[in-house]
Amino acid sequence: MTRLHLLLLAALMASCLALVDSAYSSRRLFAQLDSASTEAHQLEVDYQRLQVERQAQATPMRVEKTARDKLGMRTATPAVTQYVADGAASAASGAAP
Repeated sequence: MTRLHLLLLAALMASCLALVDSAYSSRRLFAQLDSASTEAHQLEVDYQRLQVERQAQATPMRVEKTARDKLGMRTATPAVTQYVADGAASAASGAAP
């Protein structure tokens, strides 16, 4: 009978250790899940903020101002426009009819 009691005691201790290990793993995984959830929320907030900033940067007035100031571009007017005739295209259109 003593051997049976010792065997049952060993099984009980193994079961208790497995339960403690399982509870510890569960708490660790829950903490990781909570951390990942918080990080995902922060990334979503950052994404939304970046979308708003991108829309603010891409307004036509801002693009035009940047083109004028930094790139030295100007609007095309008939006074500065030069038209070039394509000799091959005009010869081909003249021969076709």
